[in-house]
Amino acid sequence: MMDTNREWLLAERPTGEPDEDSFELRETDVPDPDPGELLVRVRFLSVDPYMRGRMRDAESYAEPWGVGDALKGGVVGEVVESEGDAYDAGDLVTGEGRWADYATLDAADVAPVDPTVADPEAYLGVLGMPGRTAYFGLLDVGEPKPGDTVVVSGAAGAVGSVVGQIAKLNGCRVVGFAGSDEKTDWLTDDLGFDAAINYKATDDYRAALDEAAPDGVDVYFDNVGGPITDAVFTKLNLDARVAVCGQIAHYNDETAPTGPRKLPQLISVRATVRGLLVGDFATRFGEASERLAGWVASGDLEHRETVVEGLENAPDAFLGLFSGENIGKQVVRVSAAEQ
Repeated sequence: MMDTNREWLLAERPTGEPDEDSFELRETDVPDPDPGELLVRVRFLSVDPYMRGRMRDAESYAEPWGVGDALKGGVVGEVVESEGDAYDAGDLVTGEGRWADYATLDAADVAPVDPTVADPEAYLGVLGMPGRTAYFGLLDVGEPKPGDTVVVSGAAGAVGSVVGQIAKLNGCRVVGFAGSDEKTDWLTDDLGFDAAINYKATDDYRAALDEAAPDGVDVYFDNVGGPITDAVFTKLNLDARVAVCGQIAHYNDETAPTGPRKLPQLISVRATVRGLLVGDFATRFGEASERLAGWVASGDLEHRETVVEGLENAPDAFLGLFSGENIGKQVVRVSAAEQ
């Protein structure tokens, strides 16, 4: 075990899109676990778009970070020292920890990682928070029925890629928006989407939807917002359901954008629009984890992780989310497995 610990802090609150000046890498002592805690050597850490909101000094569903605070997110780590009864040194666990080489986790709030089911980094994606978000957001909020057309924005990301596959498992036609030909090819060739639209290759999203979803849209899973969502709203069918999971197109906006008002289009089709926070389903996380793991084990649910090497590159991995550098889940490999 190293004598010192590196961890990332929020150096300043960004204006607009964050940059390297928003982050500070500090050396500290390796923390000692308190009773009921685990000291873990972080193997992988998660970077996620919602973290942009935690950089603001504003009330939100996720508590803001203070300037000088350590950055936190999902981690997979190897237990180095256990002050709890459920885990021993050498066990792999996942929970919320610091962007650091070593972190202390409450043993009551972690879950075991089984590398025989999937690689450990998958527990930050398809078998973690993004997978559960896709599961509940589609099935409970979107309520897909066989034969429905489901459209997903941000479809090549950690959440969207799982949403589309679960929709296919439920007998739906699935259309995804993504930002490159490589991504759209992955959606159709590997994940089984019926159609995919490269939003960077067209300015006419409505025409692209006419071709990809000729029977209209029954379920829209929105990770992006912006002009894509404006276009989808014009294609909603009677009794359509819209699950609003994210609005990454607006996360760096300093003022609320205005544009064509789309709410009147919901009236004639009697569409339902519902926001989604995965924490609202916490009592059912076990159900989602079991089904997701079953689909992964059977090969019915594919996943992909974009791995950025090195804790020192964690800010670059986070910033890459806003330029679409990831396919699937974006994670940082902090340390390799010991042989």
